[in-house]
Amino acid sequence: MNETEFLARSEAILDSLESQSDDWEALYDLDIEANRSGNVLTLIFDDAIHIVVNSQAPMREMWVAAPSGGFHYRFDGQVWKDTRGGPALAEALSQICSEATGQPINVMI
Repeated sequence: MNETEFLARSEAILDSLESQSDDWEALYDLDIEANRSGNVLTLIFDDAIHIVVNSQAPMREMWVAAPSGGFHYRFDGQVWKDTRGGPALAEALSQICSEATGQPINVMI
């Protein structure tokens, strides 16, 4: 994947997560603040739990920082896979957001 393709894919992920967080807030009556600055999206749950998702164009990776740790994801042509063998990006974010809210959250990427 070239840089232009990566930037389009990563922008779509950040846009989608930002939009989904608005939906979760309304659907589950949650306190979620989404702050976007360029290629960095910070989701703040209940004014306490921060989840940061950002793109790393030089590495062609998406990075996630959460209370459970830091994770890197690389697109394999179909899904964003954890570079250390963990769950794919959508599944990992679903788990992370579910833990942050105490509600089952399904992240769609």
